[in-house]
Amino acid sequence: MDMKERFLFLAGIALCFSVAGVSVFLEHLVPGGLLGAPIIALFLGTIINSFFHPAWIKPALKFTSKRILKTAIILLGASLSVGTILSVGKMTFFVMLFTFAMCFGGGYLVRKLFGLNWKLSNLISAGTGICGGSAIAAIAPVIDADDKDIAFAMSSTFLFDMVMIALYPLMGKALGLSDIAYGIWAGTSVNDTASVVASGYAFSEIAGDFATMVKLTRTIAIVPTVLVFAYVGTRMKQKELKAASGGKKVNLVKIIPWFIGGFLLLAIINSAGLIPIAASGVIKNTSKFLMVTALAAIGLETSITDFKKAGLKPMFYGITIDTLVTLTALLVIWCMGLR
Repeated sequence: MDMKERFLFLAGIALCFSVAGVSVFLEHLVPGGLLGAPIIALFLGTIINSFFHPAWIKPALKFTSKRILKTAIILLGASLSVGTILSVGKMTFFVMLFTFAMCFGGGYLVRKLFGLNWKLSNLISAGTGICGGSAIAAIAPVIDADDKDIAFAMSSTFLFDMVMIALYPLMGKALGLSDIAYGIWAGTSVNDTASVVASGYAFSEIAGDFATMVKLTRTIAIVPTVLVFAYVGTRMKQKELKAASGGKKVNLVKIIPWFIGGFLLLAIINSAGLIPIAASGVIKNTSKFLMVTALAAIGLETSITDFKKAGLKPMFYGITIDTLVTLTALLVIWCMGLR
């Protein structure tokens, strides 16, 4: 890479960070935090790409959307603690167990109906079942998902959240749910953290507090989910390489995603209480900003035409899975007598 190429490469990365910075700024201007920086960065990047998409920027976008995203995932581990699970009790665990089963089990069947590839459908299911954009961003590199699939999955979960922020409090009151029951319902079935907070506190302060706590617990599911998808993705890659090499045995260790080890190590260290709370907060914020930067790069690689080509299938798939999760969570809550 000569001096000019290096300059253009750094300029491209700087653009991604700039879009991320603007997105974080705009997030604070949106009332109630209804529009998160990740989705702003994605859409802002897409708009910019409609007018500005020179060839020289592509290496920087590829680096940012892949390497920087993986670095963000490693740092994300420092904010996850298994101890958080103990603070909300067994009742939340069972609700989440059924909603996860619906996301991935039901999603497997529903994706055939809409004809989506398994990577895109699982990204949407992960965003729905765990924690919106963070889960999508964490799982995408593990399964080698295309950047366009990440954009479609993010858009799908975002649109549902915007509708549910308005409808959840109204439905909760119409159903006569208690603060605790509503908190569990919103915390286990609304996607993004900001949306959970908004819909929770719109019902009551107690419901908002509990919904937020449930949501934090639900986020812990990123750990086992990433590990499961890392295993599945690695096995599939092993089969592909074995077929390409004429049936020769492929070393499984060599194709395991390298960043998973760092992610898991930080999660274990934090769960053991070895990372100070202040440091964990700084690392978490750094991770979030790097994810926003990676999504800005993905947006800068995605055009409005790409969304048109994808059609409405990803959106309908997302709406279907979200609706099934909403109903499943509500049914489990009622069956447990928490109404």
